[in-house]
Amino acid sequence: MHQDIIKIHPYDAPAGGWGSVKSLGVTVARFGSYDALPGLRHQNKPDGYACVSCAWGRPQKSHLAEFCENGAKATFSELTSARVGADFFAAHTLTELRTWPDMELEKLGRLTEPLRYDAASDRYLPVAWDDAFAAIGTELKALAPQSVVFYASGRASLETSYLYQLLARLYGNNNLPDSSNMCHETTSVALQKTIGQGVGTVHVADFEHTDCIFFFGQNVGSNSPRMLHQLQEARERGIPIVVFNPLRERGLVEFKNPQSPVQMLGGPATEISTHYHQVRPGGDIAALMGLCKTLFEFDDQARDLGLPPVLDRAFIEAHTHGFEAFEASVRGSDWSEIEAQSGLTRAALESAARIYANANAVIAVYGMGLTQHKRGMDNVTTLLNFLLLRGNIGKSGAGICPVRGHSNVQGQRTVGISEKPSLVPLDKLADQFGFEPPRDEGLSTVDACAGVIDGSVRAFVSLGGNFLRAVPDHYRMEPAWSRLRLTVQIATKLNRSHLLSGTVGYLLPCLGRIERDEQRGVLQTLSTEDSTGWMHASRGHHAPASAQLLSEARIVAGIAKATLAPNPQVDWDGWCDDYGRVRDQIAITYPEIFHDFNRRLAAPGGFARPLPARERMWKTPSAKAEFTVPQALDAAFAGDGGADVLRLVTLRSNDQFNTTIYGLSDRFRGVEGTRRIVFMHPADIAWLGLHDGQDIGLASACGDDFVREVHGLRVVPYDIPRGSIGGYYPECNPLVPLWQHADESKVPAAKSVPVRVVANRVGAGSP
Repeated sequence: MHQDIIKIHPYDAPAGGWGSVKSLGVTVARFGSYDALPGLRHQNKPDGYACVSCAWGRPQKSHLAEFCENGAKATFSELTSARVGADFFAAHTLTELRTWPDMELEKLGRLTEPLRYDAASDRYLPVAWDDAFAAIGTELKALAPQSVVFYASGRASLETSYLYQLLARLYGNNNLPDSSNMCHETTSVALQKTIGQGVGTVHVADFEHTDCIFFFGQNVGSNSPRMLHQLQEARERGIPIVVFNPLRERGLVEFKNPQSPVQMLGGPATEISTHYHQVRPGGDIAALMGLCKTLFEFDDQARDLGLPPVLDRAFIEAHTHGFEAFEASVRGSDWSEIEAQSGLTRAALESAARIYANANAVIAVYGMGLTQHKRGMDNVTTLLNFLLLRGNIGKSGAGICPVRGHSNVQGQRTVGISEKPSLVPLDKLADQFGFEPPRDEGLSTVDACAGVIDGSVRAFVSLGGNFLRAVPDHYRMEPAWSRLRLTVQIATKLNRSHLLSGTVGYLLPCLGRIERDEQRGVLQTLSTEDSTGWMHASRGHHAPASAQLLSEARIVAGIAKATLAPNPQVDWDGWCDDYGRVRDQIAITYPEIFHDFNRRLAAPGGFARPLPARERMWKTPSAKAEFTVPQALDAAFAGDGGADVLRLVTLRSNDQFNTTIYGLSDRFRGVEGTRRIVFMHPADIAWLGLHDGQDIGLASACGDDFVREVHGLRVVPYDIPRGSIGGYYPECNPLVPLWQHADESKVPAAKSVPVRVVANRVGAGSP
């Protein structure tokens, strides 16, 4: 491991452009993935593989290169030339490896053989596949089903996800938390409650017909850069894009398209946002209520002048319920409180509302900047209210567009990976497979963490992911983890979660999605769902990293066969030999979505799931879209009330995807060589008596007695609202208490964490 040179400098170049090209060159060299370059032409194409990075939808007509900087980095990382096998672990204990940074673990390369943990030597040792499955089955059979968790990260295919949820339910529980519990479960709960479907209403094609786009809490440049194509095309048509986001992010300011010779050879960049409002973290409810209050005022003025109404009253009357209560709440909201909580002026909100009122079809895009708050539900439902006021659900070019993270995180929920039995057709599964499924609600991610801490969870099976790095409350979770009886990790590469084992631990390497998945000599097709509700085929093109790798489906089946009693209606081997047979089973369980699955999957553009709200069909108790009243204007936890309490927003760099760290460059924010950063407003730096470049610590100010601190963080002046600071995820995760989560959805509230600055302690810090 080498010491990186730290450089902090302003960055005012556009997203994309030559900076993106240079970054890809650095990543290719870092991972030795030169053989991956030709295969990029197949990424997100009908004849190729679905990107293993974000879940943004594919246009019906593909661009020449249908990949972005981060998607290409994910491919280079997966197709690295480096390898990790038993010989590596013979030279390194897990205790030693826990001192390595995340990026160094990522650079080690692909896992090549099944491994079991040996406590005596504190190392992983090689094990035969059959022996691993037999041992795991023996352990699971000895445990109470309710004490076992089956976690999924969001990257597994629809086929594997379906088999995984069936394994859990045949075993006897609904303990199927997933990465959605940590990011967009707020969306799933809020949209189901208000419009009768747990996913958004927008297709990629709607961007071609929209009149206006409103953006909330989503950093497109780092988290879903392929969307910049749609935003650029909208701006070229003169469409206004109004952004509400605490930090001024380069991808939301301007973009140079690497596929445009004119722009790459010196042409001007495309301005993305026409209006940029730096809302206070947790202030989105207030901002939205201000927008809605202005619309009511505009409507009143139109009525007094005999002009057409600003609100779509015909739509409201025919298609919504609860309007009167929401109207009363909006009219009763005080402008001074709206301004204080949002951090925005009345004039700014009135200006944005006027743009909205002048547009016929509006798309509202949002990300985890709305979902990861205590009142994240109110963030999302108030945004829905805003759209409903002018009928912007159920017409071309309009709708609500949550931007999901992992490439199949939405899809795995669609095929049954859910802790909520009410969302799964259990009666149909019972008939289909001849068993009585468990009916009790299972454990969410937060519940699973609490169970690990209190000892009620005894085993943890993980289908991908880096669970221990992603979850809150690190200083409570890691010590408790070693008390688990069994840990099973299905993975492609080594990460920190693999370095802490239960008493019995297995690390099972699987094929990556980009690799050829051949079963009985036949190349298999997988499928995924993007964040706009389209299903796509995915076919790997590259040779497997090791001859010992098994597919994810084959590993799930191996665990199932070793654990469960034989069932003549459950054909694990046949399903793994031909994934088309799994799709036949999915179609039986979910006929409305997946009827004729195999034939429809072969279509070049895939196929869309039914989205009733697009047709203005509301599957709610009232059979209408529901207006709701927010509990408060502030979405955040207040903390312990001290005057020196700041609101921490956790951030991703453009050199990472979720917990996967590709490098130490956050080009768009001008940071090179480190991730131990605190972005602060210059006035706050002066107010706290700090200086640029100073090392500080942060301590949780959540109000309980547990000490949560992260040290060795460098102060960096940045354009962020006063009273707010930014720090990287997952390094700042230890500051988030497990109980600090969104109401109802239990998503960790990582976007407005109450903290205070403390003196730095040398040698202390986050893992």
